[in-house]
Formats: sequence, structure tokens, C-alpha cells
Amino acid sequence: MTGPVIDFQAKAETTQRRLADLPDRVVSGDPHHTTTMRFTSPDKTLMAGTWTSTPGKWHAFFDRDEFCVFLSGHAQLISEDGHVQDFRGGDSFLIPNGFRGFWNVLETTTKHFVIRDYTAG
Repeated sequence: MTGPVIDFQAKAETTQRRLADLPDRVVSGDPHHTTTMRFTSPDKTLMAGTWTSTPGKWHAFFDRDEFCVFLSGHAQLISEDGHVQDFRGGDSFLIPNGFRGFWNVLETTTKHFVIRDYTAG
């Protein structure tokens, strides 16, 4: 038997961090992240939740697939070769495993996400 369907509107524990606490990741700004984890698989390779970031630019993770639905805000994904893609509230997209580049949050952004992490498990 599987568990109940995950309701993204239900109350859940939220964590906060200042990305500058990971100085090798930050490129510019002082982004702060708030994350509400909604689901983590038993083997910790699949995660889903809601994330908010204040403006800043940092190195993106590259060892995962991530599906995003932007609820609000404005951010860019910039590949290593300089290709820029803009995303705003209402947009959805998939960042494939192996993407190398940067997140550049221009306005405080909130998104729902689903991540398949290839380093966990």
C-alpha cells in the first residue's frame, strides 16, 4: 500500500538558509532560501517541495533532474556557454541531469519542484 497523495497546500516543516554559508556556490548577491519539503522517497533519490529564493546568482547543481513550476518571481538559468533562459511565474521547465551553469534570481522567486538526485541513495 502506498501513502496518501501529497498536498502541497498542507502545512509542513520549512527550513531556511543563507546560500553565502556555502561560499563556493555563490557568484553574486546574498540569496536566502526557504524550502518546504513535501516528499522524500525512502532511498532519498526523489524529493518534492516548495522553494523561495531572494535575488542572487549561484552555481546550479548538475547531478540531478529537476522539474520546476514557478509560482511567482523572475529568474534565469544561464548555461556554461552563456545561453540565458528567462522564467517567470506560471512557467514550467525541466533542468536535465548534467546541466552546468547558474541560477540567477532577479526577483524573489517561489517554485514547486520535483528532483531526482543521482548522488543520494
